[in-house]
Amino acid sequence: SKMAAVHRSFVSARLPVSVLRSLQCFKQHREERWLKPFTAQQRGYRAAVCHKIMTPVEVRDLPSVENIPKGMVKVAVHSTGINYADILMVAGLYQERPELPFVPGAELAGEVMAVGEGVTAFKEGDRVAGCPMPPGSYAEECLVHQKTLFHLPDSLTYTTAAAVPISYGTALMGLTRRVHLQPGETVLVTAAAGALGAAVVDVAAHALGATVIGAAGSAEKCEFVRSRGAQHTVNYSLESIRAKVKELTQGRGCDVAFDAVGGKVFDESLKCLAWEGRVLVGGFAGGDIPQIPANILLVKNLSAVGLYWGRYSMQNNAVFQQTVNDSLTFIQEGKIKGPPQPKTFKLEQVNEAFKFIRDRKSTGKVVLQIR
Repeated sequence: SKMAAVHRSFVSARLPVSVLRSLQCFKQHREERWLKPFTAQQRGYRAAVCHKIMTPVEVRDLPSVENIPKGMVKVAVHSTGINYADILMVAGLYQERPELPFVPGAELAGEVMAVGEGVTAFKEGDRVAGCPMPPGSYAEECLVHQKTLFHLPDSLTYTTAAAVPISYGTALMGLTRRVHLQPGETVLVTAAAGALGAAVVDVAAHALGATVIGAAGSAEKCEFVRSRGAQHTVNYSLESIRAKVKELTQGRGCDVAFDAVGGKVFDESLKCLAWEGRVLVGGFAGGDIPQIPANILLVKNLSAVGLYWGRYSMQNNAVFQQTVNDSLTFIQEGKIKGPPQPKTFKLEQVNEAFKFIRDRKSTGKVVLQIR
């Protein structure tokens, strides 16, 4: 059935009825978009489309959606953040696999074009950031449910705003709700020069008052991590994460390890933890999913917790919204630095942008400049 694919894409999550109905309408529009012929008389927009996994995405014209589904908002996309999950999704390696063809992209900043029935918090012309679910932000136009859309402060440019929701929402959720980081505690952040890592460093150091050890793969990246607020860094291309953390903490270890790399990096992070330490599993960018030895958790009274930030949009939307709204407020009030100026690519350069990230050349977020 039509809804079966939607249920599968959210791993059988119990969705609010209003969201399910909006997604059902979205599914109908999706099929019209791909299956109906696109005439020259129709107004259209450009989008990067994934037709087949493990192949480059292609920029093509798609017909604009004129009848906005209930609860949905049509946004003119100015900028869209690229997340590693997008690259995995296009490669068919992510835990959620949208039905082909699809437009990638789960993070955007832009201006409201039109709203569907029942939308009261947004109106035409509003400056917004948002997280489309299902994805679709690598495009000039995108439908976003009102429950995953956020008002933007005037002080934030679209380019910077496109780098906020996922990285900073994940960072704030993980550090507060999942590992309960306390002022004065020490946190190790792996891949600290990446978009998520840099956000974790920023939030931990400036909003939560923690001591931050940032691990990165080069001297240049370590310098960048220090500029985001880390008091200490580890260049893991030259030195052992475990040995350096033990040295910096006088043998005690860190209270929290925030890891989104997996593999051997996770294994070392686990061994860095102090008594009653917590390790947060935020992803597996390195490609290897680690196996956590329960005996280590037992002997040192450690906790291992998972974090899938996007799922909160369905399971606890109020908490999901709060993490993004708080992040935007903290940036506006100067309590955190916010993302550095992102590296930008044009929509037509999306495959180059993917390669740039895969080749580990990026620091912070990479953003597609759509308009």
